[in-house]
Amino acid sequence: MNQTYAVTAVTVVVLATLLIGGLGLRISRTTSDFYVASRTVGPRLNAAAISGEYLSAASFLGIAGLVLLQGPDMLWYPVGYTAGYLVLLVLVAAPLRRSGAYTLSDFAEARLESTAVRRLATLFVVGIGWLYLLPQLQGAGLTLEILTGAPGWVGGVVVAVVVTGAVAAGGMRSITFVQAFQYWLKLTALLVPALFLIGAWASADAPRARFDAPALLREHTTVKVADTVRIELDEPLLLTVDGTVDGTAYADRSVTLDEGAHKVAAGTSLTLPAGAEVPERTTTGSDPASWSQPLSGGRDGYHLYATYGLILATFLGTMGLPHVAVRFYTSPDGRAARRTTLVVLGLIGAFYLLPPVYGALGRIYAPELALTGQADAAVLVLPERVVGGVAGDLLGALLAGGAFAAFLSTASGLTMSVAGVISQDVLPSRGVRYFRLATVLAMAVPLAVSVVATNVPVADAVGLAFAVSASSFCPLLVLGIWWRRLTPPGAAAGLVVGGGSALTAVMATRAGLPPEGWAHTLMAWPAVWSVPLGFLTMVLVSLATARHVPANTTAILARLHLPEDLADGRSQPHPEAPYRPDGPAGAKGDDR
Repeated sequence: MNQTYAVTAVTVVVLATLLIGGLGLRISRTTSDFYVASRTVGPRLNAAAISGEYLSAASFLGIAGLVLLQGPDMLWYPVGYTAGYLVLLVLVAAPLRRSGAYTLSDFAEARLESTAVRRLATLFVVGIGWLYLLPQLQGAGLTLEILTGAPGWVGGVVVAVVVTGAVAAGGMRSITFVQAFQYWLKLTALLVPALFLIGAWASADAPRARFDAPALLREHTTVKVADTVRIELDEPLLLTVDGTVDGTAYADRSVTLDEGAHKVAAGTSLTLPAGAEVPERTTTGSDPASWSQPLSGGRDGYHLYATYGLILATFLGTMGLPHVAVRFYTSPDGRAARRTTLVVLGLIGAFYLLPPVYGALGRIYAPELALTGQADAAVLVLPERVVGGVAGDLLGALLAGGAFAAFLSTASGLTMSVAGVISQDVLPSRGVRYFRLATVLAMAVPLAVSVVATNVPVADAVGLAFAVSASSFCPLLVLGIWWRRLTPPGAAAGLVVGGGSALTAVMATRAGLPPEGWAHTLMAWPAVWSVPLGFLTMVLVSLATARHVPANTTAILARLHLPEDLADGRSQPHPEAPYRPDGPAGAKGDDR
């Protein structure tokens, strides 16, 4: 890829983000503008903004890589992401908007009338937000390193500076326009090159992507293995090895590997002739990639459980992601929140039609990426390999700009949500000035971690965020909205037991504590048991503490479920007035 074109594309995306974010400074006048855009965002604009922040680089780059590796069986992954909004639509969207809250912490206190539950919710909002921000910063660093050769920390710093500036300038009203713009940019960045790639593939009479047979190299190829992998050969393979295979070191020697399993050490280069089969990477129960194995083909129970564990986490964890939930507070009313969710389903569904195209073409033109561990790079390298020339460079630059927009949009929403709770619950005062300080704090911690802890697996961090969200906020929101007997002790216990167990299990797995087998699998993908545990704990503790049901529960539930003009027999509250009795200080004024 032409580095000049790629750097230019990324620069244009960054400048456009700063320009649109700067416009927010001109139109954001009150604290309500900064927190929830004064609850005046219509369904179409809000849906584009939600889609922009939700479709991170895991969607832009990762889905194509998974399809390249495992074929169409991996299409369940984007379905799991999208289906989470169906749960939101049916159970949460409208009541959450009618709560009138600014953040999930506001909702917890308003529903349960408990500052202790609010503090716990704040801890989880900040924790989940930082867990999700970390892979965005690290992914940006890796992408910029691939595109330009810059040090790995540069991309994260660029994203941190741009996002902090955009969010601090205009808050929610500002990033609403930024994220809507970035959604359409990402969709265009995938759609236009896909049309050219399909045209070039069809005109060249290239072979079809066959996922039921080993991928074949179209030309003489050298593959460098980044991490130690195990490969499986169906027949002997002659290749040149520069590194270590099966414990034996070779210095650029021709070697014939026998049929069966082989271990290739990290840093080893394998040179294969044109027409050779790409060795198939195999996984074990402890391999982080084992969750992505197809459900068909006789996979064992470990892989099947891991897959369903991740499906459940994405399906139920969406509603508790702080940057998703805060978006519904910006809708004018509950009806608009539902309409927003419907439009989101359409926009996300349209977007997810495109990554599988890149995965299928990557199987033909870049099959060696399945072995190197860089399958996510398929989207970025295909234009050069399929189209070539200046046209390929321009298409590659467009994709690079879209990938960087994915980091910026998701990081903007996460920073906004974390800054909201920090400014309300951590800092000594509220208002726009303290919100801007909270924005810096919200970004500083994950940025520092991304620079220091460079080996944190990106996919693991995202999966952990979803698992903790599904195990903590999913029970709180569903029971808080639909069950009148929920008590503050029950909610607090469920948050700690459900979310805490999911967090502890995955962190213990990352530390290598569980033994091989089912113990490792259960700990690595905890949503299957931690989500029911969170629900069960909330229900049982609430039943045991029935006398602590808040006195105003009936009125609160009526407010959540009745249209705004009917709740409590009064009209909808002023759009700047939060549900909390005291509300954020300065909600109706400009204290900048």
